[in-house]
Amino acid sequence: MEKINSAMIDAISDNVFPGAVLLVSVKNKVLFFDSYGLANRFSGKKMSRDIVFDLASLTKPLATTLAVMKLVQKGKLGIEDKLASILPLFRNTDKEGISIINLLSHNSGIPDYRPYYLSLSGLPQNKRENALRDLLVKEPLLSMPGENVLYSDLGFMILRWVVETVSESRLDRFVYDNIYKPLGLEKLFFVDLAHEANNGKERNESFAATEICPWRNILLEGVVHDENSFVMGGIEGHAGLFGTAGDANLLLSEILFSLHGISKKAVIDGKQANCFLRRREGAVRALGFDAPSLTGSSSGIHFSRNSVGHLGFTGTSFWMDLDNFVIIILFTNRVHPSRENVKIKEFRPVLHDIIMETLAGKGIIKI
Repeated sequence: MEKINSAMIDAISDNVFPGAVLLVSVKNKVLFFDSYGLANRFSGKKMSRDIVFDLASLTKPLATTLAVMKLVQKGKLGIEDKLASILPLFRNTDKEGISIINLLSHNSGIPDYRPYYLSLSGLPQNKRENALRDLLVKEPLLSMPGENVLYSDLGFMILRWVVETVSESRLDRFVYDNIYKPLGLEKLFFVDLAHEANNGKERNESFAATEICPWRNILLEGVVHDENSFVMGGIEGHAGLFGTAGDANLLLSEILFSLHGISKKAVIDGKQANCFLRRREGAVRALGFDAPSLTGSSSGIHFSRNSVGHLGFTGTSFWMDLDNFVIIILFTNRVHPSRENVKIKEFRPVLHDIIMETLAGKGIIKI
């Protein structure tokens, strides 16, 4: 594993990121787990394996998508259900025919991003949710549902609305009660900015710092980086989840074992895991998860076509090879202190190739 360790040390020296945690597991056995560099450049706080990261868009697969999966499993939601049948405000609009599967596949026709926070921040906190929903309903479509794939934060904001309407529970509480808590995962959580607590417990974690936010004009640490999530109190469908590499690995391992029908915990149904993680013919993504592109994937060149993963804007990522039972988790604070640092784009595929080649060289997997 020396080559892996060397690559991580070199990345710190090359200012790819100030600090990172890397975890590699195969068949739920952790083969590599180490930390590097600094969690906070200004205080000098060192990175450690139990540092909590702002997971950014990993919220989509590891919270919102799993919440949808659980509701489908409970028979309360169907992936072919249309927005108009769930959320009355979408009736008689251009979005009434958008299905849950459209939102999960990022082909709903809804735009990718809008800086809603600029207008929402001027409203009292208790008026922001209705204002956001009004904006989402009125947002013009860029294409017809199913026509084009466009990765969309807005689509997952709507999925949060769906989850909360169907479950009659707030997104963070639903995923904690139905997924994280049954699996014993206490280091995956949303930071509730309105109450500064999570599930009734004060949080006293050690967080990796992210950006000196140009809009808020402060260094963010333990506060969600995404501005749209921030104005909504830190709990949204596209961003807001925090967590450690260790708990992320436990969750992903459970998903993987459920997929193959060998989980003993049955928190996630194997049928639903297969439905969501196995790409449909011609699809470029799994449901709620990314998948390796034919060229230029951040996963490198050795992950099988039956792989899923996701990236987070703050510098977090995971890739999971469904055939080889390989999970690679790379959590970094690459936006600390500025989002202008994009060196991680070139580093990720190189690192994943080194790891997969190392595992193959030891006879652990075949590539």
